[in-house]
Amino acid sequence: MSDDANSGGDQQWLGDSPTGWPTPLRGVTESVVATLGPNDLWNLAALGLHAPDSSSESASEYVTATTWGRTRTYRNFRRRGGGVVQFVTDPRDFVDAALTIREESEPVLASADAWVEVAVEAVDSGESGGTEWTEWRLEPTDSGVEQQGVRTINRGFAAVIDATVAVSRLDVDAYDTEVLLDRLDYFAETVERCGGPAEREAFERVDAVSDWRSRRE
Repeated sequence: MSDDANSGGDQQWLGDSPTGWPTPLRGVTESVVATLGPNDLWNLAALGLHAPDSSSESASEYVTATTWGRTRTYRNFRRRGGGVVQFVTDPRDFVDAALTIREESEPVLASADAWVEVAVEAVDSGESGGTEWTEWRLEPTDSGVEQQGVRTINRGFAAVIDATVAVSRLDVDAYDTEVLLDRLDYFAETVERCGGPAEREAFERVDAVSDWRSRRE
C-alpha cells in the first residue's frame, strides 16, 4: 500500500480528538479514573467516557461520563471537582479498578499510555432500575502521553472488560442473574482461548473478587 493510500486513514476512522484530550474517542471508551479521597489517597475506578456525537446537532461538545450510585468516584467528584482519567493497557489494573477498592499515593498508573486531568461538573441525574445515576461533564485541564506505539487487538482483553461489567450487575435487580452468568461463562472461555498471561491472570482476579462460579452450584 502506498503512503498516499494510507495517509490520514487511521485518523479518519478514529475521528478527531476532543479538545484537550490526547487521543481520539469514539462511542464509549473504557478508562480508569483516579479521584483524591479524604484520606489523601487516589481511589481508582473504571469509568466509561462518552465521546461527543458529531452527527447530532444537539449533542454536547464535551466528553461525559456517568457514575452509578454514591460510589467513591461520585463522592470524590462532588468533594474535589475533578480527577485524573487514564488509558491503561494492563487488564489486571482494569480489573482492580473496576471490582476492588484500590488506592494509590499517585494518580497515574505505570500501565497508562496517557492521562488527562479533568474538572467535572454534574449536568444531569436520575434513577434507573433502582439505582441513582449522575452524568458528569469532563473538561480537560492538563494531559500527558506516557507511551506511544502500535496497539494490537486481543479478544481476551475485551472479554475481561466485559466480564467486569457483568460482575458489577450480578446483584442488581434490574438484570437477570442467569443471563449474566451465561455471559461470564462465555467471557471465561474467550479469555482462555484468546487471551495471554496477563488476561488470564486478570480473569483469575475477576473470579476471586466475585466468586461468580459458585452461583452455578
